[in-house]
Amino acid sequence: MIVSRMEDFCARRGGFPRLMALGAVLAALCAGSAAARAQSNPSSANNPFYGSVTVQTISDEPLKLSLDDAVRRGLSTNLGLKEAENSEKSLHGQYNQALQQFLPTISLTGDSGYHMYNLATLGFGPGLISKLSGLFPGGVIPPGLSNISRATVTDGQIHYDQTLFSGPVFAGYRAAKAGTRAAYFAKMSARGEVVQQVASAYLHAIAAASEVDNAKALEEEDRVAFNHAHEAHEAGTEANLDELRARVQYQTQQQARIAAENSYEKDLILLKREIGVDPGQQIVLTDLAPYSELAASTPEEVRAIAYKNRQDYQSQQNQVEELKAVHAAYRAQRLPTLSFHGYYGVTEIGSIGTTGNFSAVGELKFPIFREAGLRGDIDASQAQLDSARSQLDDLRVHIDQQVRSALLDVNANWKLVEVAKSNVELATRELSDETERVNAGVDDTLPLVTAQASLASAQNNFVESLYKYNLSKLALARSAGILEQQYRDYLGK
Repeated sequence: MIVSRMEDFCARRGGFPRLMALGAVLAALCAGSAAARAQSNPSSANNPFYGSVTVQTISDEPLKLSLDDAVRRGLSTNLGLKEAENSEKSLHGQYNQALQQFLPTISLTGDSGYHMYNLATLGFGPGLISKLSGLFPGGVIPPGLSNISRATVTDGQIHYDQTLFSGPVFAGYRAAKAGTRAAYFAKMSARGEVVQQVASAYLHAIAAASEVDNAKALEEEDRVAFNHAHEAHEAGTEANLDELRARVQYQTQQQARIAAENSYEKDLILLKREIGVDPGQQIVLTDLAPYSELAASTPEEVRAIAYKNRQDYQSQQNQVEELKAVHAAYRAQRLPTLSFHGYYGVTEIGSIGTTGNFSAVGELKFPIFREAGLRGDIDASQAQLDSARSQLDDLRVHIDQQVRSALLDVNANWKLVEVAKSNVELATRELSDETERVNAGVDDTLPLVTAQASLASAQNNFVESLYKYNLSKLALARSAGILEQQYRDYLGK
């Protein structure tokens, strides 16, 4: 409320007595008001949607940038969207890992090497060998029998492993699948956030450019007034104090113009940071402030569209499904697990020949006593599931609130646009009448410049009203979940 009153105070400053002390106060108040209206300098460290991956080097030619181009660049380079896309890739990788748990695993191994065995270390000492002498022909141990044996062994095996039944594995797969869907909708929600951020920054830069034009027009008015006061003082018809007052007002407006130009340049830097353009690249905004009336909609109509299209709502629904599956996985830990393991291998030992070997093992596991741990996992997962359900219920109400608030803002700002447009028409007529008076020799150029400044101020107020109206329409489209697809329709491009 204080900022609004300051803005009104600064807007009406042309009708105030031009006192020297008041001029300095006005400069501070108007500068503070402009700073309050201007965007802050947000950091991508706090909000990644204010950052981007710079993909274009600086060129000498200014970059002509339309709103559609800015949105397209933002969707390609915005840091917040990149993080959402990487998160989706990470969860998709976890989904594949969960899928592998109950798919068959087949692996092939093979090795070949020269082996030397010490029979004594294996228990075949002289005493044992003498006891086995009856196994040799004639009961005589061959002379020179060594305890060291050497052989070349080549071995190849193919292994097969598969989980045939496991409740936790199946439930974990369903959880990973739901998590992947939630990540997808979170990414789509991030795309909507990018469109809103970039479009808002573009529209704000347009409004800031209008502020610059208005400040220049007021500066020109004060320059002409100062020249008149100076000429009158030289002619002896006005006191030196009147000239000093006019000079102070002129210099005060110069300060306001410099501040407006500075704010405009900072707004362009913020826009460039969001769309991957180097901050040092010169850009030219090619679109004017768009304007079109929005068809009236009821809160019930927009809310129905939002429940169908809001990506954050769908993401939250899938998070609930994910936590349901996690809870089922913990409950399924009491169930038995059935799996199969097997291999077939071929082994060749020196000159002895080749032999085949295989293994086929079915494994059945029963949890006997893990009750404390199982109950703890189940209770913790149930608490998370209940929390997610509560968040989903709250989000439904929050969407309804956002829709109703956005509709109120759209209607109110549309009325402000209509008033501002009427003021532009009146200021245009005033300028036309004053032009005729100057051409007829009735007035000098000062009233004409004043009328031109009034028209510039009215046009600036119209652009400011359009900016707020367009922002409210963007917020309405975002609350309905259709911003990326229909932002052109809502803005009237």
